Amino acid sequence: MTTERPSPRAWAAVATLTLGIFTIVTTEILPVGLLTPIGASFTVSDGAAGLMMTMPGLLAAVAAPTISAATARLDRRRLLASFTALLLLANVLAAAAPGYPVMLLSRVLLGIVVGGFWSVGAGLAARLVPPRSVPRATAVIFSAVPLGSVLGVPAGTFVGDVAGWRTAFAVLAALAAVTLAALWALLPPLPPEETTRPAALRVLLGRTGIRSALLVTFLIVLAHFGTYTYLTPFLADVTRLDPSLTPTFLLVYGVAGIAGNFAGGSAVARFPRASFATATGGIAAATLLLPLLGHRPAAVIALLVLWGFAYGAVPVCSQTWFANAAPDAPGAASVLFTASFQATLSAGALTGGVLVDRTSPATVMALGGATALLATLAIAVRPSDLRRIRPRRTATRRIRPCEDHRPRSTLSAHQAPIAQPDRASDF
Repeated sequence: MTTERPSPRAWAAVATLTLGIFTIVTTEILPVGLLTPIGASFTVSDGAAGLMMTMPGLLAAVAAPTISAATARLDRRRLLASFTALLLLANVLAAAAPGYPVMLLSRVLLGIVVGGFWSVGAGLAARLVPPRSVPRATAVIFSAVPLGSVLGVPAGTFVGDVAGWRTAFAVLAALAAVTLAALWALLPPLPPEETTRPAALRVLLGRTGIRSALLVTFLIVLAHFGTYTYLTPFLADVTRLDPSLTPTFLLVYGVAGIAGNFAGGSAVARFPRASFATATGGIAAATLLLPLLGHRPAAVIALLVLWGFAYGAVPVCSQTWFANAAPDAPGAASVLFTASFQATLSAGALTGGVLVDRTSPATVMALGGATALLATLAIAVRPSDLRRIRPRRTATRRIRPCEDHRPRSTLSAHQAPIAQPDRASDF
């Protein structure tokens, strides 16, 4: 058993990746808290303002598989630095946008960043720290997702309320600049190891478990972002909440989300199907009850705690499902998860925007709750597709930051040995 410990520089590199993902997640979701003031600045409706959520998801869905294939031979550190520079540009454009088209252009650039950074950076923990520290490093990197909701969005909303929404994007631009400098200084050269080819994605789409994962992920992400994107208009129109209290309500939701993320990560390993069904059922309950109890601030707080806790578990449950359905192709499964998640995020924000302009925020919540309930039923009636597959252990070599990265083999990524599943149990 190895006793190798990661160096402080290795943990600094992990922290830098976490900061990058935190900045990206905050930038992507920030319009949820500032939807109404941004829309008012450009004299567009809440539904039209929701395009700020639609555009990044749509571009990220296309960018994830495209960039993964197109950049197969490029150093990962250089790629991450390039995407972070593009993130900096996107936030500068948002902060200075003279009109709504320029704001949407900044969101298009952000979508490229989301798809590219995630497809390149999500699996780098194993190349930065020793094997025994990989689970911990991976948890640290992925903690940036709920932290973006619990800290980034409420903080950005507060800055927007106090100093204007443009200032919030300017702060994110500064944070992107810090991340860019840290990535270049702390990450080692990272030559590519695995190439995800389009053919691999087509093969995965033929698997029943992957198709089931796509179905449930589509339903629950559609339900969540179709409603969460328009939470601020709901709080204003139904709850009659003072705008100064909106960051507090979002903070409550975010804190619950972090708790749900850790709880879901712990539970999904032992009870995968029950964990996912509980998460989708919690979202269904919260969003169905909000139209009925939304005029009571105390009830809204309680439902946001339930909603946040439930959704906090969704990404880890969904990603685990994709990974378990393709234990022999983790890179392709990760790309497919990212693309499907972002595409559905975009569809949810767009659908919710169309509905909120034609009906009301309360109706959007009710329809989202019904969709989340369908996701729960889909998990319940398809138990044979939800299986936990454990691959055999195979000898793999990790490239350490201090090692020479010259290629030692002529094998291409698709010629490498593939672990075969040996057991299926109870997802």
